[in-house]
Amino acid sequence: MDAFTTPLLAGTATGALLLIAALGLTLTFGQMGVINMAHGEFLMIGAYTAYVTQQVVTNIDLSILVALPVAFVVAGLMGLLLEVCVISFMYRRPLDTLLVTVGVSLVLQQLAKDVFGAQGDPVRVPDWLVGTIPVFGYNWPYRQIFTIVLALASLGALAALLKYTSFGRRIRATVQNRDLAETMGISTRATDRITFFIGSGLAGIGGVAVSLISGTNPSLGKTYIISAFLVVVAGGLGQLKGTVIAAFTVGIATAFFADWTSAAMAQVATFALVVVFLQLRPQGLFTVRTRGLA
Repeated sequence: MDAFTTPLLAGTATGALLLIAALGLTLTFGQMGVINMAHGEFLMIGAYTAYVTQQVVTNIDLSILVALPVAFVVAGLMGLLLEVCVISFMYRRPLDTLLVTVGVSLVLQQLAKDVFGAQGDPVRVPDWLVGTIPVFGYNWPYRQIFTIVLALASLGALAALLKYTSFGRRIRATVQNRDLAETMGISTRATDRITFFIGSGLAGIGGVAVSLISGTNPSLGKTYIISAFLVVVAGGLGQLKGTVIAAFTVGIATAFFADWTSAAMAQVATFALVVVFLQLRPQGLFTVRTRGLA
């Protein structure tokens, strides 16, 4: 039983981290077609925000709760700055965007090394996240459970934003048909910028969760960015339900492969599995439904 329960629950927590990272990519990649390879660095920014917050807020139990909204705002502003200064000049040039954001990610990594050091810094875990709960023989850490709850809360908030607010309707209209949305009076440029802020902010929240599990590191973003892109593409561009299914599937599959082989081979096997799936269904699990002329 342990051989099944351990990778299942640990993989669910990994999937939750991928889900938080992929939620932002689902918005930016699905809406604007921007391949932002610096998105992983927004996770890193969120992790370092948690560390800095703990230096300011000395109450450890409270500091993580404070770090979550602060990380959202800081990472969101960094994403907005990237969109305004770089990406806005490269729409409809995906290869150029890919290359430039790779360069931005390297700059941000080096900046983190210069400011915080190459080794990274530990983030202290609050008392209410210390300990485990036994589940079918597996001692499930509270930190992993917190990550799953945080991912589901982020998903619920984003889904409510998209479904029940006027801004959410503008986002959905822009995703489905940008030109038609503009003819209806929607400022797609303003929508893009706010969307980039929200997507980057979600990555910042994910960074806080990562910091509780593995601390901070200038190269933290590289660990998740490729898997997050795989999740977005496999789930279907701009599709939240597909992103959820793909994130937890990739996380659990990676955990099982790691249990059978090694962590490095698990990444390779999961990547190959997603590639095979995309060969069979290149549009992903779900596609955006649009009205077209027959």
